[in-house]
Amino acid sequence: MNLDVITDHLDYFLVGAYPHGPLGGAALTLILSVLSALVSGVLGFILGIALAVTRGFAQTSLLLVLSFFRAIPVIMLIFWTYFMLPIVFGINVPGIATVVIALSLIGGAYLAHSVYAGIRSLRQGQWQAAAALGLRPWQVLRYVILPQALPIMTPSFINQWVALIKDTSLAYVIGVGELSFVATQVSNREMVYPTEIFLFVALLYYAICSTLEFFANRVARRYQQAT
Repeated sequence: MNLDVITDHLDYFLVGAYPHGPLGGAALTLILSVLSALVSGVLGFILGIALAVTRGFAQTSLLLVLSFFRAIPVIMLIFWTYFMLPIVFGINVPGIATVVIALSLIGGAYLAHSVYAGIRSLRQGQWQAAAALGLRPWQVLRYVILPQALPIMTPSFINQWVALIKDTSLAYVIGVGELSFVATQVSNREMVYPTEIFLFVALLYYAICSTLEFFANRVARRYQQAT
């Protein structure tokens, strides 16, 4: 086991060619993950509430859209966004934006169902009792339903955000220089140390995912205690 290949390229694994070139490596993986987590969280929250409060044709249409994004592979959506939008609409989407859009749409579709399940898990009597007190529907949702449903949704949000970190590795297919991409570059350059390189990359992914899960669980526990 030769660890010199790791120490010799450690900066490249962590930040890519920065500051003499574009930011990449583990730093870019973190940026992609954070941006995708924020956007997917907002989308999931809004769409999940919409799913819970709509009925009939509107709810069915929303379910079909969410099912579509849950069914297609992330890599396919990345390809569609990156290669088809310029052809069909003449819109050129940068690689980083492509990855964030794809991960956010698919992550948001999954989280929408988690939000919907959290809201629907509460008994109908909660809505009726709050309405009997004179609260409007949006007030019932804000002050009564969501404070109780959020702790139920939290594990799903954490799991989805951890999955986003791993899914950023698919960005290599369009040349975005995240961690898996720079690892492949180093492996192709060195030729003889793929085991050491990809074991190190696996450890980096594990460290990032475990750290996120640790802090997210701490925040979730504090929120649950506060409520």
